[in-house]
Amino acid sequence: MVQQTGLPASLCHVLVKRGVDPTQAERFLAPTLRDLLPDPRGLRDMETAAQRFVSAWKNRERIAVFADYDVDGGTSAALIVTWLRDMGHQATLYVPDRIDEGYGPNIPAMQQLAASHDLIICVDCGTLSHEPIAAVENCDVIVLDHHLGGETLPPALAVVNPNRQDETGDLAHLCAAAVVFLMLIEANRQLRDQDVKGPDLMAMLDLVALATVADVAPLVGVNRALVRQGLTVMARRARVGITALADAARMDSAPTSYHLGFLLGPRVNAGGRIGQADLGARLLSTADPHEAKALAARLDDLNGERRDIEAAVRAAAMEQIETRDMSAPLVWAAGEGWHAGVVGIVASRIKESTNRPAIVIGFDGDDGKGSGRSISGIDLGASIQRLSAEGLIEKGGGHKMAAGLSLSRDQLEPAMERLSELLGKQGAGNAGPADLNIASVLMPSAATVELVEQIEKAGPFGASAPAPRFAFPDVAILFAKRVGDSHLKISFGDGMGQRIDAICFGAYDGPLGQLLENHGGKRFHLAGRLEINTWNGRQSVQLRLEDAAPT
Repeated sequence: MVQQTGLPASLCHVLVKRGVDPTQAERFLAPTLRDLLPDPRGLRDMETAAQRFVSAWKNRERIAVFADYDVDGGTSAALIVTWLRDMGHQATLYVPDRIDEGYGPNIPAMQQLAASHDLIICVDCGTLSHEPIAAVENCDVIVLDHHLGGETLPPALAVVNPNRQDETGDLAHLCAAAVVFLMLIEANRQLRDQDVKGPDLMAMLDLVALATVADVAPLVGVNRALVRQGLTVMARRARVGITALADAARMDSAPTSYHLGFLLGPRVNAGGRIGQADLGARLLSTADPHEAKALAARLDDLNGERRDIEAAVRAAAMEQIETRDMSAPLVWAAGEGWHAGVVGIVASRIKESTNRPAIVIGFDGDDGKGSGRSISGIDLGASIQRLSAEGLIEKGGGHKMAAGLSLSRDQLEPAMERLSELLGKQGAGNAGPADLNIASVLMPSAATVELVEQIEKAGPFGASAPAPRFAFPDVAILFAKRVGDSHLKISFGDGMGQRIDAICFGAYDGPLGQLLENHGGKRFHLAGRLEINTWNGRQSVQLRLEDAAPT
């Protein structure tokens, strides 16, 4: 790769590990939507959906957007609301309450919306909502979704979903916002055929990028181009909602996929998790800077509350899990009063620490609502749909890496036993500790800002495209300090003069924090991902430390 491309060796290491051929390296480093964007008409029902949408705008019909309460739902709704506003039309936004209404369309809400609207567009939900959609009268329903479809589709006018059973699966990696974006491309195309100019869709890619990263969609194919271009759009700070949220999150540098996944995404989600469900969608779709600032401040506060609730549930769940067989294909925990808004995050944390699919369920009396997260190669959504089909849970669904379910207390033990069996057949029980995949070994003096900038050209990094991890062998810990409840900040060097700062989040959740803080002069091998830290206008390299071993 180095010989044929002339690119730096460290960057070539990353490209080779990603399976990039030397002849394709240049195109990989500069992905374009022109080359990678699929034809929207390749998805079933797309033309019908776009025609009905354009017709509703043209005839000034009353349009309602029924959105899921997470980032993907909020950004999907904001895309449609923004498009219509740019075309001089308003839409009604409806986001169900996570606790009172649960995920997806419900009969009362759909009937209420149908009574006063001509078109309901369900985004990031609806594919499995047969009864709520069937209950709608005198109003058309369009579904724009990406969750795994069943054997039959709901009686909507159009169901656009790359994960329908009758789709090829070529676009299965798209999030709902990307599906909505494709629908808007098709709508603009149909308008052009009528000599009407549609809104600037490229300016909306910041929303698609945020959804793609926050929904943990794999950063491969067109998703790479969507996120790359979306980050460029976001850096212009033109969308008042995202700008206000970035300021509330104290972002002081150009946005990266890390910022989307760990700073902006959790704050957008906070409203749906423990606050008012529509706060995130309202923030992302507003054009009023004053409203945006107020909503961003509220979401920032809610995110702090969410972290406290999450920590308490996580501690209780881990205590329960440690009493069971942690080598089983599934790890799970259930508790009375565990907040439904944080069980998904806790499941994700437990999945990361055990390298097993994880389910966490909160009960309110006899009614339990849970969320699960999976590991690579294990399809959790399909297995939970199987439980639902077998009558072992009340309802459930999702996609490969994340899913939700509702069940009664009596169903808990049999359902978890059966789910463990289904996941075991996929090989979940064979997983040992998560592999630590090292891209290359570096000396501290080689870790420069220029090196990090070169490596970032192979990004954006995220799901299915992790940032390269580097090992620093035989270094001395020069400084170590606990930060907050569980984080650790250190600096290290190899005795040759170069010193690098490192941050290890959650270090004290395991043995790593104590090991490094009480190093006693011992030397260590360190491993983690490199990033650029900006402080008072000065850039330096920082290691996001993930693991260490004594030499």
